[in-house]
Amino acid sequence: MEETYLINHPGVRKKILAGGTGPLPHFPPGTKVLVFHFQTLLDDFERTVVDDSRLAGRPAEIFVGKMFKMEVWETLLMSMRVGEVAEFWCDAMHTGLYPIVSKGMRLIAQGKDPLEGQKHMCGMGNLFHYHSTGFPELDELMKTPQPLIFIMELVQVGDPMSYHRESWMMEKDEKLRTVPLLHMQGNALVKQRKFREAASRYKEAVLLLKTVQSREMPGDIDYINLGRMIIPLELNYCQCMLELEEYYEVIEHTDELLHKHKGKAGYYKRAKAHAAVWNEKEARRDFNMVASLDVTLASLVGRELRALSESPRKSGFISGRWTLKQGERLVFPVFLGNILFN
Repeated sequence: MEETYLINHPGVRKKILAGGTGPLPHFPPGTKVLVFHFQTLLDDFERTVVDDSRLAGRPAEIFVGKMFKMEVWETLLMSMRVGEVAEFWCDAMHTGLYPIVSKGMRLIAQGKDPLEGQKHMCGMGNLFHYHSTGFPELDELMKTPQPLIFIMELVQVGDPMSYHRESWMMEKDEKLRTVPLLHMQGNALVKQRKFREAASRYKEAVLLLKTVQSREMPGDIDYINLGRMIIPLELNYCQCMLELEEYYEVIEHTDELLHKHKGKAGYYKRAKAHAAVWNEKEARRDFNMVASLDVTLASLVGRELRALSESPRKSGFISGRWTLKQGERLVFPVFLGNILFN
């Protein structure tokens, strides 16, 4: 089809490759999510492909009016109808931050936090601070800003209230408002004994808090308070893993948690996990730590230690080898008192 220029937007040319359906959507700021596929091409003879969202296996998403780094993308997408495919040529004046955007989307496709490792500064500041994106082709674009070609397909225009937003798309206040909701959902799922689903809610809440915390200065009051909010969520996640018999997962998480916060609940959960995989020395050490931190739990610890001593004889543990009879299995009961869920 005939090439057309976007009105009142210098440095951009548009060519419609396939028409969409319906009228142009209405876009009040902050009220619509745009879901789209894109290809990024160099403006060279070969039209070298830099990125392709279809190869990543998922479309991209942005929210209108949320200050997406590639501001020109909002303009491009808002000129399209749902289902439309269009090619846009954008001058270098619009593409300077593309290496950062591309790096973030590539990390998201790998299941990583796109903000990991960034300092608290503007996008261009991060770009100059690190000198490298970790991707040679993006580094070249960073050194030599140049026009780029974007081929876009607008897949969906949705209501953000009915759309599950990725954590990287949320602003700080929104992340902090989401955490208690996830916490409550996790607790409700635990009561239904849906431990896998509950663990997912707790883990998502922890990741949100850690993302916010990573933008604060270590040692500042906000950094410390966020760390305190993470602790009960981590403990609840570990309890779910105990219920699911994911004992090494519990040991790994409690090791990290106890390095920062030496609380009785963390020691108790790690002791239970060690006991379940018959790390007797480590289990005894952690059970004894629980008793030393809270003398009111001495009787509970005593029962756990007795059970630890009796389990080998009951199960036929001889000279370091398990000799379970056919049909027998080891059972380590999980205590569900207030010490575990905070």
